[in-house]
Amino acid sequence: MSPRRERRELPLGLGVLVRLLIAVAVLALVTHTLVRPFVVPSGSMEPTIMTGDRVTTRIVGVEGDDLDRGDVIAFAHGRTWADTRLREPDPLKDAARTVGDVLGVGPSHRAHTLKRIVGLPGETVSCCDEQGRVLVDEEPIDEPYVEHEIPFAPGERDCTGGASRSGRCLPEITVPDGAYLVMGDNRASSADSVSACRGQTAEQDCTPRFVRAEQVVGTLWLRWWPLPPGDALRD
Repeated sequence: MSPRRERRELPLGLGVLVRLLIAVAVLALVTHTLVRPFVVPSGSMEPTIMTGDRVTTRIVGVEGDDLDRGDVIAFAHGRTWADTRLREPDPLKDAARTVGDVLGVGPSHRAHTLKRIVGLPGETVSCCDEQGRVLVDEEPIDEPYVEHEIPFAPGERDCTGGASRSGRCLPEITVPDGAYLVMGDNRASSADSVSACRGQTAEQDCTPRFVRAEQVVGTLWLRWWPLPPGDALRD
C-alpha cells in the first residue's frame, strides 16, 4: 500500500487572504462584464423608476449596435457629461474611489446616470407636433411611459412662438455619430440632453449634450429593492 499523503493547509491568515482576493476578483468580474448594481439618486425617471430604487443593469451583450430607441441606459461621466472622471482631492477618499472602480460597487471616480434613449446616431429630434409629441426625423413617436410632462396646449401654449411658447418645444437637434440623445421620463423635472434647448426656437442658440457610446455601461434590467424584486421598469 502507498503511504498516505498528508494534506497541507495554508496558514490561517494566508488562507483568509487568498479567499478574500478570490471574492474580490469574482465580484469585479461580475460587475464589469455581467451586471452592475446602482441606486437611483433622483426623480428624473419617475414614475418608471422611483427615487431610491436599487436596480441592476445588464452589461453582457450590450454593444452600441444593440441599443435602440426606448432603451433605458446607465452611463458613466464625471462632474459633467463631458468629463470622464470625478476628481477627488482627498487622498483617502481618492483611494476609496479607486477600490470602487475595481469592484464596480460603492464610490468610484465615475458618476452614473439613468436616462431613456430618444434619438439614435444621425437622427434629428424636435418638438412638437399639434399633439405635443416629440418628432424623430419629422415623425411623431409614441411615449406611453411619460406621465409628468411639460404643459402644452394647442392654440394657447404651443410652439407657435410668442410669450406663451411651451417649454416642451425644441428646435431640430441632430444626434452626432457614435452618440445618443437621452431624456428622462419625468420630462417636467429632468436634466437631460435637451435641458438647455427647451422652449428655444431655431433662431436661438442652444447646446444639447449627448451620451457617447463609450459612456454606456449597460441597459436597465432588474429591481432588487424595494421588495418584491422584479423588472426595474414599473408599469
